[in-house]
Amino acid sequence: MIREIIFDHEVHFPTKNLEKKGEILTSFIATKLLKQLSCYRACKCGYLLAVTKLISIGHGHNKSSPHCTCFPVEFRCRTFIPVNGEIFTGVVKHVVENGVFLKSGPMNIVYLSSLKMPNYNFVSDKIEKPVFMRDDLSKIEVGVVVRFVVFAVKWVEDRQREFRVLASIDGDGLGPVSSNGLDELDL
Repeated sequence: MIREIIFDHEVHFPTKNLEKKGEILTSFIATKLLKQLSCYRACKCGYLLAVTKLISIGHGHNKSSPHCTCFPVEFRCRTFIPVNGEIFTGVVKHVVENGVFLKSGPMNIVYLSSLKMPNYNFVSDKIEKPVFMRDDLSKIEVGVVVRFVVFAVKWVEDRQREFRVLASIDGDGLGPVSSNGLDELDL
């Protein structure tokens, strides 16, 4: 689900870079804000997609450190958050005996358990790559595009700061997608 929310953030500048009056151009603050936000992949409100409007920039203060001036900034931001029941497509990045890992848009960790792949069986030997195969010979392997439904979502605040998504292909219209001659679909 894509939504627009209002954020508050502090932009930090070294005090030595400020003019004598302690002022700085709005464009410098906006540029620094965008650079700082590019380090954040996601937050509890979702994956950060775009800053749509700069609402206000407060007066700078150096309460926390005499060497750094902080400017409070309020802005509107567009975010994406996966929600249970939504249908997406993703590319299989890794196959293990218990399921597969997909990448879909900004979501790097989408896990599709073998329990949520009805009629698919794990097939592997030492020579071939591991795959999940059905009786009609349709395969789920690395590089295959899969249409899935979000089964569960969990926010994990670790080094990567992102959502972990559990997927399912148990339903009509879900599963491997024919690419119609395309070599690879970049999602």
